[in-house]
Amino acid sequence: MKNIQKLGIAVLALVILFTASFGMAEETVKFDTKRNRFIGYLLSKQLPTLHFSDKIVNDDLAMAAFHLYIKQLDYQKRFLLKKDVEQLKAFAPYIDDNLANGRISLPDTGYDILTEKISLVQTMVETMLSNDKIRVVARKGSSAVKNNTSSSGEEVLMVGNFDVRQKETYETDPEKAAFVENLTELKDRWRKVLKAQIIAQYLDLVEEQQKGKEQKDKEKPIQIKSEEELWKEALSKVSKRNKTFFQRLNQETLQDHYDRFFNCITRAFDPHTNYIPPAGKEQFDINMRGSLEGIGALLREDDGFIKVIRIIPGSASAIQGRLKAEDIILQVTQEGEEPVDVTDMRLRDAVRLIRGPKGKAVTLTVKKPDGATEVIKIVRDVVQIEETFVKSTIINAGDGRKTGYIYIPSFYRDFEGTRNGSKGRNSTDDTLQEIESLKKQKVDGIVLDLRDDGGGALVDAVDITGLFIKTGPVVQVKNSFGDKRVLSDTDDKMYYDGPLVVLVNKFSASASEIVAAALQDYKRAVVIGGKHTHGKGTVQTIIDLNENIPLLHLKKYDDLGALKVMIQKFYRVTGGSNQWKGVESDIVLPNLFEHIKSGERYLDYSLPWDSIEAIPFTPWTDKPFDLDLLRNKSLDRVANDEGFKIIAEEAVKAAERAENTVVSIDLEDMRSKREEARLVREKVGAHYRKYREEQDEEGEFEESEDDKADPHEVWLKNVQQDPYIREAVNIVGDIIRFSKS
Repeated sequence: MKNIQKLGIAVLALVILFTASFGMAEETVKFDTKRNRFIGYLLSKQLPTLHFSDKIVNDDLAMAAFHLYIKQLDYQKRFLLKKDVEQLKAFAPYIDDNLANGRISLPDTGYDILTEKISLVQTMVETMLSNDKIRVVARKGSSAVKNNTSSSGEEVLMVGNFDVRQKETYETDPEKAAFVENLTELKDRWRKVLKAQIIAQYLDLVEEQQKGKEQKDKEKPIQIKSEEELWKEALSKVSKRNKTFFQRLNQETLQDHYDRFFNCITRAFDPHTNYIPPAGKEQFDINMRGSLEGIGALLREDDGFIKVIRIIPGSASAIQGRLKAEDIILQVTQEGEEPVDVTDMRLRDAVRLIRGPKGKAVTLTVKKPDGATEVIKIVRDVVQIEETFVKSTIINAGDGRKTGYIYIPSFYRDFEGTRNGSKGRNSTDDTLQEIESLKKQKVDGIVLDLRDDGGGALVDAVDITGLFIKTGPVVQVKNSFGDKRVLSDTDDKMYYDGPLVVLVNKFSASASEIVAAALQDYKRAVVIGGKHTHGKGTVQTIIDLNENIPLLHLKKYDDLGALKVMIQKFYRVTGGSNQWKGVESDIVLPNLFEHIKSGERYLDYSLPWDSIEAIPFTPWTDKPFDLDLLRNKSLDRVANDEGFKIIAEEAVKAAERAENTVVSIDLEDMRSKREEARLVREKVGAHYRKYREEQDEEGEFEESEDDKADPHEVWLKNVQQDPYIREAVNIVGDIIRFSKS
């Protein structure tokens, strides 16, 4: 409340200053210059006032904002020249002053330069793709080869203007690549990009044709195309895709550039502080509501890419199982239509392509964190509400024990239902219900799965922790004024006092980290899984910029958008923050995706870890466990588990692939990489059901039948065949056997 009161005073003061400085004489036009000046001025005054940190809008913050601005302007470095960046950099030291004075010029210049370069590159690309001749010629200095099936390497296979058998490489990590010096270098960069697209499309068509040949249903025989026809089709598809890509780029408006510039200002404070333009409110509302329409994935626009942030539990994507957080969506294909490249596309446009009616399929071409490309078909659906709620089952251990398993997908709470006078459904009541059900079935212990749980209601994080402890503090919260408060479990009843293991991974964030940290600090549970959780120990609030303009005559502006600002920070009962570090597991298990740089520590300008004074609490001492013994037992078991050994081996290879960002873009190398990726999926899938491709009796790989199965049955199968849950159950057994008396 203090923050909001403080905001009102600050806004009143800055609005009076703004009116005095600029007057109100100009007429509003479609692109309202004065509106954008006002927004910039509001941000420069509100952010230092509201934000948790002590950051101010000064030269340092200006340079941070410029760094983010260039990244979003041309992250893949496919348009701007080095001299363009240097020209824009001249504006950087004045960003803070310009915001305060209401004179913003960087987005205008950036828009003009980028628009000019897009036009030049579009002409380059159209010219390079204009030749559709397919021919084989002798490589200089070699004997002529007359057919294109030879593997001698002496021939040149020209697909239009591209030699697809020429061995060359391309740097795929924009952070490692530099802006080019001139247009000649820019053209060569695009030549390599287009060549890679053509080869990838050709290999897609080859695989598609091969699958068609192997179809048992011969009622619709496919047309077998020659190599030349396949290459021509690949070239045509890439040409159409790029035409659409440039059409979308040319739809970008100056206002779009201003909106992204404002977001760079906010993100310079921290990654979770954002400016939300009016056009983005629809997508923001979808994310806040956790809408489960479409494929059920939360997305964000990240430096020119559409990145998957989280898979909604119970959604079409979660059930299908192959789309994961941190995947980058490259193309979207509707049934019966050509793929659409969504690189550098506006988020709202990409979302509209991906969303669609229930029962209709959409195919996504995604880039995995290790650089592998995968094509994923998902049938859109309306997620059943039950699939988003807490659920449980029984895991039968090999020694005859029965262990309870509870999955909490998020810390949900129906605040709207509560406000209307009815008791809205919430994750605390549902978790308690599952605990009582498991107790009736006389389970020997419980595994609490918080993997991929991105958080939710703070009250449920506290209350769910309270189900497993007698009473006491759960989390400390400090606001931007330095005021601290302690949120505690005040119910002295302990609803479950048996052995407890908590499963986490890199995507366990916010409220789930509060629960894991508290149960770890109380020595009430053993936390296992990834090395650390996400590390989001902050709280945000939404400020509607339209509701904070006290002077009536300033309300003539169109919708100003909203501000999501970080105002509080969480701390453990021991005093340490969850921010940046996350919660470190007591027992670390091999992880195929350990190399993924996911978490607060990898985000630009994230707030650092810090600590405050610990508060008194009473650790769990009724049934203490020997953590070192449990860890050693688990390590021995994992070292001899065939599935975990394969996961560990492939994790090392995936990390190496992720580091080797310079990739080959000749035909045979790209073909072999695809086969390698297929074999990895098959190898890991043999021990981890979610990565398994379904096989028919003849060994032919087909689309998984899980899309058609009962979602709950699919979930049960995945639980029973999950190696991490299996090891958690084993650790429960160890706790029973080796707990100190």
